[in-house]
Amino acid sequence: MVHQEFGFVGYFDRESCDLDEFKVLTSQNLTAASVPHAAAVEKNVPIYDMQALRSTLDDPQARQDLLAEWGNVLSRSSGVIALKGAFADHSVIDRASDVFRQIIADERIGGAGKGDHFAASGANDRIWNALQKHCLTDPEGFALYFANTAVAAACEAWLGPHYQMTAQVNQVRPGGKAQQAHRDYHLGFQSADTASRFPAHAHLLTSALTLQGAVAHCDMPLESGPTKLLPFSQLYPAGYLAFHDPAYQAYFDETCIQIPLQKGDAVFFNPALFHAAGENYSVDIHRMANLLQISSAFGRAMEAIDRRAMSEAAYPWLLALKQRGDLTDADLDAAISAIGEGYAFPTNLDTDPPIGGNAPQSQADMLREALASGWSTKRLVEALSAQQARQAA
Repeated sequence: MVHQEFGFVGYFDRESCDLDEFKVLTSQNLTAASVPHAAAVEKNVPIYDMQALRSTLDDPQARQDLLAEWGNVLSRSSGVIALKGAFADHSVIDRASDVFRQIIADERIGGAGKGDHFAASGANDRIWNALQKHCLTDPEGFALYFANTAVAAACEAWLGPHYQMTAQVNQVRPGGKAQQAHRDYHLGFQSADTASRFPAHAHLLTSALTLQGAVAHCDMPLESGPTKLLPFSQLYPAGYLAFHDPAYQAYFDETCIQIPLQKGDAVFFNPALFHAAGENYSVDIHRMANLLQISSAFGRAMEAIDRRAMSEAAYPWLLALKQRGDLTDADLDAAISAIGEGYAFPTNLDTDPPIGGNAPQSQADMLREALASGWSTKRLVEALSAQQARQAA
């Protein structure tokens, strides 16, 4: 399909968004013949019986064939796969759930877990950096949990080897409202205006950098609000702008699908797929999922740079050049882009939460604010030190 080729040049803007085109694209149907390893296809989601497929994962050629099928679904087809029985041993799930509930209780007392993505803060329980907290709290249980060849295969199918695992637990209590439709990290966490500044090819490439997953830690019937999905929506080129549009959100709400899950099931989807956590209108189900956000090994710079030291050294000169009129705002912005860290991630979302948006302030943002407000160097140094403490705490 043309949407899978890098024929787009220039930039996407709001005029690039055509709802009728989006409707046609998301009206496709997934055929069982295109997913021969699947046990069933439900609402355009291929369902894979991992009990039946475990021996497939042990055979190198058969495993590669299965991973190729998954990769094709995630990239060129409906964009989502469901692994039934990904965790065959529910005691591993229950042990992890107990750890997560204790962390939630402890953090609720301490006031951590503030800020959330695409949902009001406090509408659910969120554990940021659940991966590290799980490992440090119960190392043995953590090892048993992630010694999971089905999960590893799904990650490798999209990202190849050497991927980087992160996780954030989400527990939605009865009455918890649905999220708004969105795409995910990276461009999905930017505002529409910021996303429009990235060239079109970056919009098409960004989804290849991460994979989204969710492990069900309890049975999730429809009334508990399992994730709402819009199959094939990851194919829409301008989707990182479109999902901000109320018309697209309304269409998503009208046409999205949900599939019930059982404890131990896992769902993986392309981060560009339009999706949203559903509303929990049950009376007694505390819907808990371990949200896996897996990144490509290739999303790293070549050299380790102390950009805080660079920022502190350069700032007095930037301020003086600005005050003398030697550099324009555009000149200063270009210099800041080479000096400060321009991206807010990775960070510690417990202490540096995305309040007021989906991303905290970056180092470069702070430099721009300092120059605009005429901060003293001392004030900038203190602010950078506090920011570094928040990110590393």
